[in-house]
Amino acid sequence: MIKLTVFTEEDFNLLISWITTPELMVQWSGAHFKYPLDHEQLAKYIRSANQENSTEHIFKVIEAKTDKAVGHISLGRMDPVNETARIGKVFVSPASRGKGYASEMIQQILAIAFEEFKLNRVSLGVFDFNRGAIKVYEKAGFQKEGLLRQTNKVKDEYWNLIEMSILRSEWHEQNGPGKIQSNV
Repeated sequence: MIKLTVFTEEDFNLLISWITTPELMVQWSGAHFKYPLDHEQLAKYIRSANQENSTEHIFKVIEAKTDKAVGHISLGRMDPVNETARIGKVFVSPASRGKGYASEMIQQILAIAFEEFKLNRVSLGVFDFNRGAIKVYEKAGFQKEGLLRQTNKVKDEYWNLIEMSILRSEWHEQNGPGKIQSNV
């Protein structure tokens, strides 16, 4: 079991220690940050996040039994008019992979999106080679919407991005309203 807590400046060093290569940086953030990750970039990232009318909510993921940080996730680009948002910057620490945390993270962030913020649509992008993440998203109810070809250049290689989304009605059909509670 995990819980999502607000990501703060105190968490910067841990996240920086997880993002150890330019490739991991792109997988985690697309083109939003430049490698190597540093305090200045992260300070800008959280500057207007996690406030009452913020369009960005950024979380550290904590393993509930041990109180140990195991990941990071954000719900951003929140648009209250169209009731949409985008999941991003999903990362499970290398030592914590394979334990089901990613699935729990997605379930909790969707509970926040649909139950707390009353959104209608949540989207995300995932690189086409990240089969494990794609399975997690599909299991949660996300549907593939399309392939954006060669969106990111990493060294001498171009990466393709799959766009996925889930609607509130699909979420409720799969989970029932109020069945999954966020632990924020």
